[in-house]
Amino acid sequence: FPLGEASLPHGRLAPWGAFLPHGRLWPHGRLAPLGGLCCLWGGLASWEASPLGSLVASWEAVASWEACPLGGFVASWEAVASWVPCPLGGASCLMAVLGLLSFAEETKVDDSQESYLYVLGVAQDAGFPQAGCYQPHCMPGWQDPLLRLGATSIALVDPEAKAKYLFEATPNLPEQLYALELQAPSEQYSLEGIFLTHAHIGHYGGLMFFGHEAMGSKNIPVYAMPRMQSYLSSNGPWSQLIEYRNITLRPLLPGHSVKLEGLSVTPFLVPHRDEFSETVGYTITGTNKSALFIPDINKWARWEFDIAEVVQGVDYALIDATFYGDGELPGRDMSKIPHPLVTETMAALDGLSAEDKQKVWFIHFNHTNPLLREDSKESQTVISKGFNIAFEGLRLGL
Repeated sequence: FPLGEASLPHGRLAPWGAFLPHGRLWPHGRLAPLGGLCCLWGGLASWEASPLGSLVASWEAVASWEACPLGGFVASWEAVASWVPCPLGGASCLMAVLGLLSFAEETKVDDSQESYLYVLGVAQDAGFPQAGCYQPHCMPGWQDPLLRLGATSIALVDPEAKAKYLFEATPNLPEQLYALELQAPSEQYSLEGIFLTHAHIGHYGGLMFFGHEAMGSKNIPVYAMPRMQSYLSSNGPWSQLIEYRNITLRPLLPGHSVKLEGLSVTPFLVPHRDEFSETVGYTITGTNKSALFIPDINKWARWEFDIAEVVQGVDYALIDATFYGDGELPGRDMSKIPHPLVTETMAALDGLSAEDKQKVWFIHFNHTNPLLREDSKESQTVISKGFNIAFEGLRLGL
């Protein structure tokens, strides 16, 4: 597509020649340079069925990208010949080649020694689409698996120590572990711990996969606050994970840092629905930068700290964006919902500088939240005000 726009499958428009076989920008809102092939990472294995034809024969071709002339998205120069006749035309095929080169360079796993956070999930506990939801806003996720999103989880990857850590063990743990495997392969990186925030299903339910019916893990450290530890120890099936030594509980105390080979993780209490455990957020500190992680909290006014001041003191702030604003849940008084609305958070942070606003990454979206849709007016409002919307695959250097 030389210049301008052209219609594509799913009725979406692709500016400047970016090809979107699944109607989404790669990755989650970013345009591939030079009009390259744009697709969700999960769509790589199915490109052979795309309108571009067999540009990628299999995942193995991508996995061996370092040995491939075009960065791994074609197995050999012979694969380029298979583009003829190219559905996009000769000039556009050349653009696609150039774009794939840039695309491959962007997606290459960085072999630097800088530690980083890697976002594995961005949805509320039940993911997107939510079980039992067949309303129009959920149907795209049922109809297109590439639009599905896992419950909120982030990973901390330390290339120097060859260690990786999870924050939350969600019901989407199998898929999220695989996404982490692509970033930090188990042959090189060991899973050295899981940090839990609280006892709501989307934040600890994935521990079941470490049990003997599934992975049969050995002594995976699970960091938890006192009430959270007591809950896991006193209630099956979680207590069996401890009895069988699939997991080993490691104590946390608010304000006390856990040292991790030059990194540190510090829990702090936040107000939330604490039926079975405390709720904490975390400050994650690397060599050069620090991040705030608060996936769940009550209204900011109920917290002892000023969220604006806290954001100023870190480099990244991944914070609760469960609901966007009034009217999102029909028949419910949104002011009574025990989460800060995104509109409320933006108002609370309105006095920050543009630089500080750029630190904010909204995360933990309910299935009703319009921020799940890149083209919604609410998403455009958030971006126009200088804030960010977290996506799966986001990487933040520490």
